[in-house]
Amino acid sequence: MATVALSLAGCMVGPDYQKPAIATPAKWSGTAAAGADVTDATPQLAAWWQRLGDPQLDALINEAVAGNLDVATAKAKVREARATYRQAGGTLAPSVSASASATRAANGGNVSDTGDITIAGPFNTLQAGFDASWEIDLFGANRRTIEAARYSADAADEELRATLVTLIGDVASNYVAARSYQARIALARRTAASQRETAALTRTKLEAGAASAMDVANATGLAASTEADIPTLETAYAESVHRLSILTGQAPGALNARMKAAKPIPAPRLPLAAGIPADIVSSRPDVRQAERQLAQSTARVGNAVANRYPSVSLTGAVSTSGVRIGDLARQSSVSWSFGPTVSVPVFEGGQLKAAVDIAAAQRDQYFLAYHAAVLTAMEDVDNAIVALGQERLRRGKLASAAGAYRDAARLSRALYQSGSTSFLDVLDAERSLYSAEDALIQSRAAIATDYVALNKALGGGWDGVIDASKPVVTDTRTWPKPEIGRIGPPEPASAIAPLPAETPARGKS
Repeated sequence: MATVALSLAGCMVGPDYQKPAIATPAKWSGTAAAGADVTDATPQLAAWWQRLGDPQLDALINEAVAGNLDVATAKAKVREARATYRQAGGTLAPSVSASASATRAANGGNVSDTGDITIAGPFNTLQAGFDASWEIDLFGANRRTIEAARYSADAADEELRATLVTLIGDVASNYVAARSYQARIALARRTAASQRETAALTRTKLEAGAASAMDVANATGLAASTEADIPTLETAYAESVHRLSILTGQAPGALNARMKAAKPIPAPRLPLAAGIPADIVSSRPDVRQAERQLAQSTARVGNAVANRYPSVSLTGAVSTSGVRIGDLARQSSVSWSFGPTVSVPVFEGGQLKAAVDIAAAQRDQYFLAYHAAVLTAMEDVDNAIVALGQERLRRGKLASAAGAYRDAARLSRALYQSGSTSFLDVLDAERSLYSAEDALIQSRAAIATDYVALNKALGGGWDGVIDASKPVVTDTRTWPKPEIGRIGPPEPASAIAPLPAETPARGKS
């Protein structure tokens, strides 16, 4: 029987996984709206943020990859999945255990019917033995478990990659936002200073009888309204910098000094290659993760099917006993046993069939999740393509509008000083100029943000080496320790890596 079981050990029941084919369009639907800004060439996603040409952004992304806590959590999940895979692999190997015992006993003696007295003990009894068992994976239940664990480890790797894609995109977006707020704050201050000068000029005209008190009030109010925007922008800037600090694994104010000096908003290099929709299946780590989870669920169906079939195990034991250590090796004191054990599920009240149905239904859910991940990925790319192309058109119109309003403001001041126009025309021109220039700054930031979103949607992330093997918490003093006479809780036996502290040194650029 054991020979038959061994010959059938290569069989596996249940479905074998095959990667499903998801239909995708031939090209992105948004490329027509993007014009020449986006092409269908193969995208260059490696270190895409470096094409923004900002060394400080490059440095922050490197720091975030090394110190972000979400990345560290994803690495721990990778270690867990890999350990689970190794643990599952052990089920195919035999298990062997050893035991040994030593006893010393005595009694007070016995009196026989003839009156003879027998004294027993003290005497020693020594025993030693080995027990071994091996479950023959006749129908592949354990191998399906190992297969599922392997797919789970793959999914954990892809989750780590997806976390890095999200992280790099968030760092770049918040960096662009911070630089945008700095530019808007500077514009508001320049505009408010100019409007204060206009108000002072109007006040001088009032004293000379060439202007009205209403003109002075309107000029002062316009300057104050512009200045009122500054605290709101400062708050938004601080939130962006604080977010950058958290993303790099530091305290909220750690980057205040480094980000204090204003720098231009990063400008992307266009056109940008977006490839074709079919590429998204292999380039997006979240899509690859969903596919691996589908594979894992398929293996679990096979495991559930295999549990409905008989299981065969081989067990054996060797034991020896004696009164002295030398007796343990004697043939007369050695005993052994060996034989197969067969377990057949005869009646389980429909539980095993229900377990198969549960696993199949879960597989359906993962298939639909994979399909949804592909569709969502294509939606993200098309949205980003359209947004980038349309924002580029909007920026061109805003630049023209800002130029026209700049001329209008200059002419209205000159005409007002010569008495050829009313002061309301000056106020309207300055208000329109400030609004147009502020919108132009926001549009430049939106183009950079859309560029980030498109690379993120295409799956651009970290292509460098990722070491997920190093634990965060390092156990120490794990050997047996005497606790006799100890009062109170035991001493800590784990060393936890400290979180980065906010220090003046780290805040310097």
